[in-house]
Amino acid sequence: MENLETQVVTGTDYIGKYTSQFITILVDYSPRLISAFLILFIGLYAIRLLNRMIRRLMVARNLDPTLSKFLADIVLWVLRVLLFVSVIDKLGIGTSSFVAILGAAGLAVGLSLQGSLSNFAGGMLIILFKPFRVGDFIEAQGVSGTVAEIQIFVTRLSSTNNQTIFVPNGALSNGNIINYSVAGTRRADINFTVSYDSNLQEVKNILNTIIQNDPRVLKEPAPAVIVTGLVDNGVTIAVRPWAKNDDFWAMHSDVLEQTKSQLYEAGIELQPFVKEFSVSPK
Repeated sequence: MENLETQVVTGTDYIGKYTSQFITILVDYSPRLISAFLILFIGLYAIRLLNRMIRRLMVARNLDPTLSKFLADIVLWVLRVLLFVSVIDKLGIGTSSFVAILGAAGLAVGLSLQGSLSNFAGGMLIILFKPFRVGDFIEAQGVSGTVAEIQIFVTRLSSTNNQTIFVPNGALSNGNIINYSVAGTRRADINFTVSYDSNLQEVKNILNTIIQNDPRVLKEPAPAVIVTGLVDNGVTIAVRPWAKNDDFWAMHSDVLEQTKSQLYEAGIELQPFVKEFSVSPK
């Protein structure tokens, strides 16, 4: 019984001793803890305020929206990392060892994310050299669409049938890009074939009348109707009207429709495409 009471007293002494040490450490450490929390909250508020000021300044300077967002995000994360280092330094944690660990972790992450880093570098090249902008219609990497957003790692396109396409910036910056929006105008290449019995001058007159009566076809550069080839099933003729980018597809469709209907009314038949087959003797 006496041993049990002795063990209870000894356990109580240990609890009291550790409780007293914990309270002492907490009291001694509380100024650093409070200071670190104050730095954290004030720093986050200051970073948010500074980020808003930077964004407004970029808008006032008429910088490209994509470039403004990209630079603002970079500044935001750099300031957050600096704030985090300041907080752990205030808590008494050695920043030198932390920076070394962070560098080693960054190297490991960089080696494992080489593709993502390539996309990041590609995004920076696209933003800096601007081969296209938001709103441009482009064709690249086997897809085409209107540029909806240029992100750090990918570019988001909206196709003509309202599908969203994400193209990695690494492949996009290293490949061929066709930008249909830079010049503001675009030429349609409409090719078809008529029979050898057709009156070519009559055909050309009909086609010239069609494109001259379409108000969306530009006078400059001048449209053209030319013979481009003599093939097995007839004479190939090309109609090359110019239009503004916004009017291009509507003009293209109407010229095709008018060509078919007016040539049919004039008794001129369009020749079908003939594919040649080579059959080896048995």
